[in-house]
Amino acid sequence: MKYILVTGGVISGIGKGIIASSVGTILKSCGLRVTAIKIDPYINIDAGTFSPYEHGEVFVLDDGGEVDLDLGNYERFLDIRLTKDNNLTTGKIYQSVINKERKGDYLGKTVQVVPHITDAIQEWVMRQARVPVDDDGVEPQICVIELGGTVGDIESMPFIEAFRQFQFKVKRENFCNIHVSLVPQPSATGEQKTKPTQNSVRELRGLGLSPDLIMCRCSTSLENSVKEKISMFCHVEPEQVICVADVSSIYRVPLLLENQGVVGYFCQRLDLPIETRPRKMLTKWKEMSDRSDRLLEQCSIALVGKYTKFTDSYASVIKALEHSALAICHKLDIKYIDSADLEPNTLKEEPVKYHEAWQKLCSADGILVPGGFGVRGTEGKIHAINWARKQKKPFLGVCLGMQLAVCEFARNVLEWEDANSTEFHPESKHPVVIDMPEHNPGQMGGTMRLGKRRTIFKTTNSILSKRPNFESKVTVVITHYTVNPELKDHFEGKGFHFVGQDVEGERMEVIELDDHPYFVGVQYHPEFTSRPIKPSPPYFGLLLASAGKLQSYLQKGRCLSPR
Repeated sequence: MKYILVTGGVISGIGKGIIASSVGTILKSCGLRVTAIKIDPYINIDAGTFSPYEHGEVFVLDDGGEVDLDLGNYERFLDIRLTKDNNLTTGKIYQSVINKERKGDYLGKTVQVVPHITDAIQEWVMRQARVPVDDDGVEPQICVIELGGTVGDIESMPFIEAFRQFQFKVKRENFCNIHVSLVPQPSATGEQKTKPTQNSVRELRGLGLSPDLIMCRCSTSLENSVKEKISMFCHVEPEQVICVADVSSIYRVPLLLENQGVVGYFCQRLDLPIETRPRKMLTKWKEMSDRSDRLLEQCSIALVGKYTKFTDSYASVIKALEHSALAICHKLDIKYIDSADLEPNTLKEEPVKYHEAWQKLCSADGILVPGGFGVRGTEGKIHAINWARKQKKPFLGVCLGMQLAVCEFARNVLEWEDANSTEFHPESKHPVVIDMPEHNPGQMGGTMRLGKRRTIFKTTNSILSKRPNFESKVTVVITHYTVNPELKDHFEGKGFHFVGQDVEGERMEVIELDDHPYFVGVQYHPEFTSRPIKPSPPYFGLLLASAGKLQSYLQKGRCLSPR
């Protein structure tokens, strides 16, 4: 097993996740089996209880693990399936060590950060690195490990120390370190500055890790003199200083690394069994990134949500839209709308903001209402859904977005004025969305029905199920509120169909509306399974409908869902 540790310096959010994913991608394109581990030094057990404004979205894995959004990047870039143990946190490590201590596993010894915590980190990494992540079930050959945060942070110290020991345990030829640093270019001088990188590498080396590759994030290509200066002061060859300048698309990053000889370096440094043959996988990435740069036609989607001030809150949603836009050869223009701005209260208090939000909504080609929690902004989302339904604008509701589409239809078509979800109005006379029995409202973390589940399509006439060799299932990720099954017949009598249900027929998973170009809601989160070359069917349908191409696409006998 070969281990590649990716650390970061100077600032957080420097792009370690994309670089780790890109390194994995170019190695996988060489025929190697690659897995990935993300280490988050925070004390939380998992990412499930975070506000989206803290670390961005919570990515959900097939086994129900609620993890950092970087694991979504790994899955999308490498097309692999990870588990919750691929996300390691300080909370998980301390919990496992304390549980062992309570059971007496340490035989009365004083439990300390060194060696007990550091040993637990190393054992976890070695164990998880061998877990198969591809469909063939074969053990990986390379494990890319991303250490979150910045070198020098107090909370990441035990992890740095663990890897200092780890490099000797697994031997030099099986371990290497990539350090990602920032090379700023102040506008006042226009000169690329190396001092932040020098300080960051000095700090890392002082902690016992010496970087094998220094990947420099910069706005423009690194000048040769700057490379040589970093090489001289950071104890590496100039060839070990890699420029990762800003590019037009993240799909260009693997190509950028490949062009600078990163594969050749790993081949020599880690003694990798790489075949010298054309790499089909990288050719596909090049075609995809070239195509994204040449797009001329544009398609705009209004994303109506609660957390629109921080786009990482909807990272997988945005990626799923990008994958679908690329598949139909359109440039994507996302119009971010805070759902609270669409509500009548905003008209009274901030009329300019209200009218700007509605102008964005009305000018968009399609409307997306993603998931979320809490009552704030829900009425604004319902107004947006009402407009999409009446104006026959393509609409996709995901999770809460689907539930609110049910509420909107109940209020305005079935004329149940107080129709609502029990999450927001427990005393409603028409509870069209209800709590699921698995949910424990007294506890916040790990209470939802999460992970891969089956959804049965009840008809072959729905847009999402129209495909050759029709099968009756899709795999999904589900949350803890669901449409009230007792009221289903009232909706279906008015053309609002629940075309997909769970295996027991109790939970409504997919909705579609008659006499509308594309009005779809899904209880699950299809964005988590979208891939650059295999877009998610509900998002693909939304983009096709928004570009006015859905009917012609279906008439040609094509399908939204993958065969």
